[in-house]
Amino acid sequence: MEKVNFFWFRRDLRLNDNTGLRAALKSGTKVQCIFIFDTGILDGLPKDDARVTFIWQQLKKINTELKSFGASLLIKHGKPLEVWKELIVNYKIDTLFFNRDYEPATIKRDKDVRFLFESNAIAVRDFKDHVFFEKDEVLKSDDKPYTVYTPYKNKWLAKYAKTNVLVPKKEDELYLNFESSNYAFPSLKSIGFEKTKIKISDYNLKGIDDYDEHRDFPAKHKTTLVGHHLRFGTISIRSLIYFSVRKNPTYLSELIWRDFFAQILAHFPHVIEGPFRKKYAGIEWRNNEDEFKLWCEGKTGYPIVDAGMRQLNSTGFMHNRVRMITASFLIKHLLIDWRWGEAYFAEKLLDFDLSSNNGNWQWAAGTGCDAAPYFRVFNPTLQTDRFDKQKAYIKQWIPDFDADNYIAPIVDHKMARLRAIEVYKKGIAAAESF
Repeated sequence: MEKVNFFWFRRDLRLNDNTGLRAALKSGTKVQCIFIFDTGILDGLPKDDARVTFIWQQLKKINTELKSFGASLLIKHGKPLEVWKELIVNYKIDTLFFNRDYEPATIKRDKDVRFLFESNAIAVRDFKDHVFFEKDEVLKSDDKPYTVYTPYKNKWLAKYAKTNVLVPKKEDELYLNFESSNYAFPSLKSIGFEKTKIKISDYNLKGIDDYDEHRDFPAKHKTTLVGHHLRFGTISIRSLIYFSVRKNPTYLSELIWRDFFAQILAHFPHVIEGPFRKKYAGIEWRNNEDEFKLWCEGKTGYPIVDAGMRQLNSTGFMHNRVRMITASFLIKHLLIDWRWGEAYFAEKLLDFDLSSNNGNWQWAAGTGCDAAPYFRVFNPTLQTDRFDKQKAYIKQWIPDFDADNYIAPIVDHKMARLRAIEVYKKGIAAAESF
């Protein structure tokens, strides 16, 4: 057997501007690309999960590209460690290349795979690709992590200004270094899934141009729809930041939030299980299951909340402004633990990303770093008047909407606001008494 390098696709489903893949192709040894459908992640997902369909579609595109260079994508289905044990026996692997992941479960997975390879005297090289700056690249002067966004952003921008950022052009000559192969491409059915009925949108970078003007108005459909593409790496964060710097600082700020939350998760992994600020650990949530079900189904009696939840359930997407409104409603109006909402969004969102989802839910709950104050309770009616005055967004997702005959609100706003503030005060006092 000839020696071969493997490049392992994970959250970087593209050939162009892919840090680890580029390094593999420049290594001087032929490169075989692989993707592993991880049963540890897939088990328990619905058979028509839209994210699995999206991944499968992107892999099919990659495989088609590879065929033009006489290569193909090797796709496996199982537990990564077991898959690699088999491949080490069947191939003469020189080096394994992949781009780093930053969630605790995937860090452990990669650590186990690295140990396996190095125990077999096989080199492993990993690279930064999913974020622009990693956890220890933007630190305070005392080398401690930032927990407030604005100073983090300022330091991020200062560091970026000293970084020579170029968006690589397609390097077809490198693609000649793929290993010749012709592996069969599996069907969705063969891995236990079926095609989703959800229409999965492509991104629209024109939305960056006037993002600051339209980002809060859900009926305008002016968002870039890039979230799930960033989540699975069909577009590189470098190219997106490169364009944002030149086109719209507000959009750039949103991308910096993504790096900010990623480093929060890395430095403070306890946020996965509980509040970033532990003084909020004593809040006594009502956790009414019937009310949670109504929120999930978009039947709260507050049209802007219901429209948002129906959009999420139908499309796997929800407009950012409406995400804030629906999250605030669940937490403050219904006093349901933010972790319930976080888990529901994780189940439904095409663009689900652990660090951002967790960071944003804790922001809404007031429990996170640099979060909205606990006494800030969004008024859904005022939010509607401000951001969907003509009810265009509401009518899109509630076609038979009639303001005079809509379902009754499940909770009164004024009462709920006062109740939430009181419960938060008591919870904070209880935590501080220990």
